[in-house]
Amino acid sequence: MNVIITGATGMVGKGVLLESLDNDRIKQILLINRSSIDIKHPKIKEIIHKDFTDFSSIKHQFKGYNACFHCMGVSSAGITNEQYYKFTYTFTEALVNALYETNPNLTFIYVSGEGTDSTEKSKIMWARVKGKTENLIFNKGFKGAYAFRPGVILPKRGIKSKTKLYNLLYLITRPLFPIMQRMKSVTTTEKLGKAMLVLIEKPQNLKTLNGSEINNVLLN
Repeated sequence: MNVIITGATGMVGKGVLLESLDNDRIKQILLINRSSIDIKHPKIKEIIHKDFTDFSSIKHQFKGYNACFHCMGVSSAGITNEQYYKFTYTFTEALVNALYETNPNLTFIYVSGEGTDSTEKSKIMWARVKGKTENLIFNKGFKGAYAFRPGVILPKRGIKSKTKLYNLLYLITRPLFPIMQRMKSVTTTEKLGKAMLVLIEKPQNLKTLNGSEINNVLLN
């Protein structure tokens, strides 16, 4: 199988990348990044693409892939509503359209977030935008489509968040990780990545998955 990953320079995306590298079923990994991840591996092909509103120049390279793991994400803190909308919805829309035109017979998995509002009517801006983004993906017509809505994600394998505040919180709470991992609602970068890989070959009816449901994918 071959997979496409966006956001591999971030905590979640890197976690998914490491699990894909370790999985013998995955033969090729296409990374679409705005800056290089600086990991060299025979499986990896990296495209540095600066304009995520337009994939027309690289969409011909999307052929032959079985799944896209869209792990790009940004916090709504410190940016305008317009900036958040562009990064979350506009970038995803451009990617979805380019992928569907080139390769509709793939599974698209989007890392959304706990509290996302599918009705798009929430008073919380980011919840509406993520809901709109999920609906775009579900309605496009891909072979398979899922939205992961994790709450707490524990970083594994030395992975760090690109957000300084999150890294500080992880540092403070690290002694509690063994206890937190026993909580059904808490997932890890390892489990999240492995669950994505399972869903390529073992599709399920539940399309929107919270933390415990992501973990449960590995039990089926």
